[in-house]
Amino acid sequence: MTHHTLNRRQLFRSSTLGLAAVTGWQANIIAQASTLRSNATACILLWMGGGPSQLDTWDPKPNSGNAGDAGAIQTAIPGVQISDRLPETAKAMSQISLLRGMHGPEGSHPRASYWAQTGYLPSASIKHPTIGSHVSHHIGNPESDLPAFVRIGANRNLIGAGFLGVDHEPFAITDPNQPPLNTTITTTKNRFSRRLGLLDQLEEDSTREGAEQWTRANRKVYGKAARMITSPLMEAFDLQQETVASRESYGEGNFASGCLMARRLVESGVTFVQVTSNNWDTHFDNYERTSTLCQEVDRPYARLLADLQERGLLDSTLVIWMGEFGRTPRINGRGGRDHYPRAYSIALAGCGVSAGQVIGETDVNGENILSGKTSVPDLLTTIYDKLGIDAFHENLSSVGRPIRVVENGSLIEGV
Repeated sequence: MTHHTLNRRQLFRSSTLGLAAVTGWQANIIAQASTLRSNATACILLWMGGGPSQLDTWDPKPNSGNAGDAGAIQTAIPGVQISDRLPETAKAMSQISLLRGMHGPEGSHPRASYWAQTGYLPSASIKHPTIGSHVSHHIGNPESDLPAFVRIGANRNLIGAGFLGVDHEPFAITDPNQPPLNTTITTTKNRFSRRLGLLDQLEEDSTREGAEQWTRANRKVYGKAARMITSPLMEAFDLQQETVASRESYGEGNFASGCLMARRLVESGVTFVQVTSNNWDTHFDNYERTSTLCQEVDRPYARLLADLQERGLLDSTLVIWMGEFGRTPRINGRGGRDHYPRAYSIALAGCGVSAGQVIGETDVNGENILSGKTSVPDLLTTIYDKLGIDAFHENLSSVGRPIRVVENGSLIEGV
C-alpha cells in the first residue's frame, strides 16, 4: 500500500494522469480502508463546549442539597452511579475510565478552553497548539488524502495549530449532515486536469522570477486540496453511505451525526477528530437545559464506543469526553449552575485505557476533591502517552523558544 500511495502522489503532480488513475484503484483503496487503520492510533475528542455540570452527568449527588431535581442511575460498574439522564452511557461504563478529580486554575471560557486543550495559559507572544494539532504533527500521515485533523461542529473558543503552522490546522466542518464546502468538482475531470496543469505552468514561471517560497506554499495547499477532493476516501464525509439502521443507531441531531462521521473518518485513516456539543453554559434553567443536552449526547457517545469496539478500532482509538471546567454544586437563584473549575469530571475510553473504573472522588456535596486530584497537564501527558507521543518533546516556537508539548505533567496512576 505504501508503494501505491507514493505512486498516486506522483500521479497527482502530473494532474491529467492523476484524475484518470483514481478510478483504477478506487475500489481497492475503499475496501482496504479498515486494514490501513488497523495498526494506527487515532483520537476522538468529544468537546462539551461551555462546561458541563458534573453533578448532572458523571458525578451526581442525589442525597445532597446541591442535587436539585437531578437523579442517579446504576451503571455497568457495580456501585458506581452517574446521572439518570445518561442511561445508554451507564450501560457502557465498563468501557470507560472516569476521572472525577479534575481541577483547573481558570473560570473564564476562553482561558479555560485554551488551558484545557493546550496545557498552557494564553500568551500575547506565543500561540500554543491544540491537542489535535500535536497529534497531527506527531502521528498524522502526511501522505494521506484526508486531513489528519478534522473538527466537526461550531465552537466559540476555537484553538488552532499555533506555532506548528498551517499544516496542522483543523479541517473544519460546520454541519456533518452536509458534504464539506467547496469539495465538489463543478466541471469535467478533463477540464479540471487542464486547469491544474495551467496552474502548474504559471507557478513554474513564478518560481523563475524569485518567488520560490510562496510558490512552494501555494503548490502545497493546492496539491493537498486537489488530492483530497478527487480521492475516493472523500466518501468518509458522506453519511448517506451508511445504512438507515446505522444512522438511526446513533440517534438524531448534529452531535449524533458528528459521532458517526468521526467513526467513518477514523476508519478511513484520519488521526484526530473533534466533535463539539455546545451550550453547556447553564447559568439558568440548568436541569431542563442539561436534560436536553444529555439526551443529545448520551446515545451517540455510547453507540460510538460500541461501534468502534465492534469494528476492532477501540483498542487503537482514544475517545475523550471533556469540557473546559465544571459547574457550581450549589444552584443559583435562576435555577442554574455557574463556572466551577475546582472539581469536575472527564471520561476516557479505548486505546489501552484501563476501563471500568472511577479515579478520584469528591465530597458529599461535590464541592471539594477528596482523592485522585488531577490537573490538565497530567491529563494531557496521559493522553499523549496513550497515543504514543512524547509529552516532553520540545518544539521551537515562533519566537525561537523551545516549548514542550506539555509542561509539568505526570501520568495519571491507574489509567
